[in-house]
Amino acid sequence: MNKFSLENKSILITGGTGSLGKALTGYILNKYPNVKKLVIYSRDEQKQFQMSQEFPESKYPMIRYFIGDVRDGSRLVRAFSGIDYVIHAAAMKHVHIAEYNPDECIKTNINGARNVINASLESSVSRVVALSTDKAAAPINLYGATKLVSDKLFVSANNIKGKKDIKFSVVRYGNVMASNGSVIPFFKNLRDQNKSITITDPNMTRFNISIEDGVKMVMYALENAWGGELFVPKIPSYQIMDLAKAIAPNSEIEIVGIRPGEKIHEEMITKSDSFLTYDIGRFYSMLPSKPNWNLEDYIKKFNAVKVKEGYSYNSGENSHFETVETLRDKIKNIDK
Repeated sequence: MNKFSLENKSILITGGTGSLGKALTGYILNKYPNVKKLVIYSRDEQKQFQMSQEFPESKYPMIRYFIGDVRDGSRLVRAFSGIDYVIHAAAMKHVHIAEYNPDECIKTNINGARNVINASLESSVSRVVALSTDKAAAPINLYGATKLVSDKLFVSANNIKGKKDIKFSVVRYGNVMASNGSVIPFFKNLRDQNKSITITDPNMTRFNISIEDGVKMVMYALENAWGGELFVPKIPSYQIMDLAKAIAPNSEIEIVGIRPGEKIHEEMITKSDSFLTYDIGRFYSMLPSKPNWNLEDYIKKFNAVKVKEGYSYNSGENSHFETVETLRDKIKNIDK
């Protein structure tokens, strides 16, 4: 079997101007300098302009900036022409905003997912990795519910591909450190303005993943997925109060109450998911109920071990927690 490589391949990233999209871009251009084409697909022209200053076409002739919305199926079909691999990172992701703008969230997260799938099936695309969230596990908010539907659509897409050689998979993880709109830059901004750190609930916990590990996980799925898996990383959790202490040890804390759609603890694998979940080393792999490949071959290939029935992966019950010190060190590394 040939070693996986992006050399001489064409890749498209939806939502490519976001935090993870930019990190993926840097990783791909650095590791695969002979990539044929890298298309940054997003709807925000200002973000594309800013990103083109960091990754100019004069220095990276393989990069393309393509204005488009995942809500626009015909635009996606055009963008996917000649593309080998797609990373679907576009999403409407702010929980409280989605609660008050449900139709817009559905248009992007569900209809957009369906458009990506259809465009992939109508083009030369052979691998698709869709990004998910811990909020899609047993969702209580609209954002999580739309991402759960999106996950199901991508997993099920493997059953409607016919004879086309294409694999769809999903990666699910927790809060990406210092990503756009996340809690770390929010707390930093409050600290720098000498304001109180606002916390919704002092008992809150969250999963924590660095943007570098998020990139590696996406690349792992792109290389190793057989089609239909939902990959979950083994990552630490943190207490929200510890994060506040790590960022702003001298600031006052203000408890403001839970926002619409917010959970105290997040979950990435529910007890119901455990019946289809396998431990494959660095990650868990949640398998489709009806895979179009042989399960025994998969177990052998990845040394997969089925998790105990009833197992759940919950940020509040995690065996590995960040401390104030480890959080502070990681945040310092981000700031370098």
